[in-house]
Amino acid sequence: MTEPAGAVETREQATILFCGDSGDGMQLTGNQLTSTSAVYGNDVSTLPDYPSEIRAPSGSLAGVSAFQLHFASHEIHTPGDSPDVLVAMNPASLKVYLPRLQPGGVLIVDRDAFAARGLTRAGYDSNPLDDPVIACRYRLHAVPVTTMTQQALESLDLKRSVKTRCKNFFALGLVYWLYARPLQQSLDWIGQKFARSPEVARANRLALQAGYHYGETSEAFDVQWQVEPATVRPGTWRTINGNEAAALGLLTAARLADKPLVYSSYPITPASEILHHLSRWKHLDARTIQAEDEIAAMGATIGAAYGGAFAVTGTSGPGLCLKSEAINLAVMLELPLVILDVQRGGPSTGLPTKTEQGDLLQAMFGRNSESPLPVLAPASPAECFDVAIEAFRIAVRHMTPVLVLSEGFLANSSEPWRIPAFNELEPIPVQHPDDPRGFQPYSREETTLARPWAIPGTPGMEHRLGGLEKHPGTGAVSYAPEDHAAMCALRRDKVAGVAGFIPEIEVSGPEEGDLLVLSWGGARGAAITAVERLQGKGRRVAHAQLRYLNPFPRNLGEVLQRYPTVMIPELNLGQLAMLIRAKYLVEVVSFARVQGRPFTVDEIEARAGELLA
Repeated sequence: MTEPAGAVETREQATILFCGDSGDGMQLTGNQLTSTSAVYGNDVSTLPDYPSEIRAPSGSLAGVSAFQLHFASHEIHTPGDSPDVLVAMNPASLKVYLPRLQPGGVLIVDRDAFAARGLTRAGYDSNPLDDPVIACRYRLHAVPVTTMTQQALESLDLKRSVKTRCKNFFALGLVYWLYARPLQQSLDWIGQKFARSPEVARANRLALQAGYHYGETSEAFDVQWQVEPATVRPGTWRTINGNEAAALGLLTAARLADKPLVYSSYPITPASEILHHLSRWKHLDARTIQAEDEIAAMGATIGAAYGGAFAVTGTSGPGLCLKSEAINLAVMLELPLVILDVQRGGPSTGLPTKTEQGDLLQAMFGRNSESPLPVLAPASPAECFDVAIEAFRIAVRHMTPVLVLSEGFLANSSEPWRIPAFNELEPIPVQHPDDPRGFQPYSREETTLARPWAIPGTPGMEHRLGGLEKHPGTGAVSYAPEDHAAMCALRRDKVAGVAGFIPEIEVSGPEEGDLLVLSWGGARGAAITAVERLQGKGRRVAHAQLRYLNPFPRNLGEVLQRYPTVMIPELNLGQLAMLIRAKYLVEVVSFARVQGRPFTVDEIEARAGELLA
């Protein structure tokens, strides 16, 4: 039955996907809807999707850019599977993303873009807007977005091309009306963003309002949807993506340790944003170095750590390859530093803007000889903040480099984050010895096996570190076989001993059951949502998330034994599954994907259902 005009229907959640050319402002549009929904009080989760080819021709399939937003009146863990609303600004974006739109979903397109030239570039033989299958399968609204934007701005003395670029705000305004979102948040943002160009700011405001009023006055839309605010923990909240959360976590860790932060990095997608964020915090003793190459960045990080700073380097998978020799040096020197790897898809250049979890084995073993180090992985964008702090805490406590595996999905996606008060966070104690009596650079603390972090230049504590093997204790160069064996064993045992200081793994669901879904990194959101669905159907299914990948939590082996079937979803060809099989001698079911995009809930639920059948 058709709803009466002007009716408002309440929904628990909604998923919206904006797509168009990379120059159409899809990321900006999506971020504005995200901010507005977060301020309104919804829980949000996003999935930006950037084209890999930066200079792809306009209107081509390779140049399509998209932004997906899931917002709800309850807690959510993923950016959604199938959009309720798809906004396609040109034929190429329609062709790429239409298969994701759920049947019966709202399809909004810019009718003006579906001219012969655009259709040809997208590979259409005919206009898909005339296809009766599409009109029957979806709620199609072919809106002349470009024309109506030009009409709304005709009184402004701006070039036609500038006016055309405002069409994304027209589309945003229409979506704001469709979901009863307030305009003020975006109107204020436009004023700040374009403060130096008042006419451009006015144009974008008018376009936003025109789109809203079109929805309000058009008889094409017979219903609005309302998604009520979610119940959240009291505090100050903001939206944050994984890269910004990591940057703030690194900065906070340095303050907790009362140390200057030195971040040295070569720009690489998708990690570059961390360098950009940290460069803004010089007044809090954050020092950033944009190095000439990955090796130089790692070398500077080692030098900073040797000098007593909180030293960090950031990169992605290809950069981690180049850093490996210098990371080996850091392992041998036993210096506290953090390597942050924001993983991306594929070997070599691969898929620089697409997500993957392909670097786990490289993190574990991608160095010559016996060269262990702790490996951590955040599970959500906001968790990148906590993991950055934890990485430095482990590095200082055990005097070792620590590697953090983020990923493109987490780096670019956003979610609400409760800003913690500084006094809520546990300090990171740092000790630098200053008594030269009995000092040896490789003497060991009994419980952690950490060597002393002596600052160069401390009177009476001069010492030499280097890449050649050493005598345990003195650090003097030694070629004695027994010294090499002892130092290898010490470095191994030190990293293994981290397990005694980290939390045990927790299980969500029955303590014993038919199936355990074990995930790591960004696969958590889809995995836990799929498990919750199965639990709602009465299935004895549990979920566990691995945040510590080396060493594993000390109770992991015991947990695995409680379930006859263990399934591991991961965005690679089964790397964690390989490690689990090798260490615990248990059979696991690897559910692998390497498609450059995150898991959907439906995928994991379907595979788990097959295993339970």
